[in-house]
Amino acid sequence: MTLTIPSGYLKKVHHIAFNVKDMETSKHFYGHILGLVELTGDRIPETLKDLVQAGKVANFVTPDGTVIDLFWEPDLSPPHDDPTQGFTRTNHLAFDIDPQDFDRAVEVLKSNNIPIDHGPVTRPTGRGIYFYDPDGFILEIRCDRDAKY
Repeated sequence: MTLTIPSGYLKKVHHIAFNVKDMETSKHFYGHILGLVELTGDRIPETLKDLVQAGKVANFVTPDGTVIDLFWEPDLSPPHDDPTQGFTRTNHLAFDIDPQDFDRAVEVLKSNNIPIDHGPVTRPTGRGIYFYDPDGFILEIRCDRDAKY
């Protein structure tokens, strides 16, 4: 029997992370052209504050609350057969899960021999695990520390 994450456990898309070649051009596009709100000050996720301050990450939020993270990767090479090598301008897609269901999700990934990029990781804001889909695209399952759904 295949172990699965039951339907409905993944609650919503938490954030989408894109690798960008030119941070200023991308910030202009998402902030001015698309009209998304850039997260600044206390709205910047705690785990990204240092990277934002260094100019390596910018965060925008959609009207439904989905966060778009821009990661500055100016030298990202073209597609690569090795999934551990960056191969696209998109970094990863993250799904929220209830904290009490996180360990089961990790168990599901491991029992199905899903390639894990890294994790599980614990941060001040919660936990996450990064893994590959069949095409080598990185996905994340993450939960807030004190999430209430």
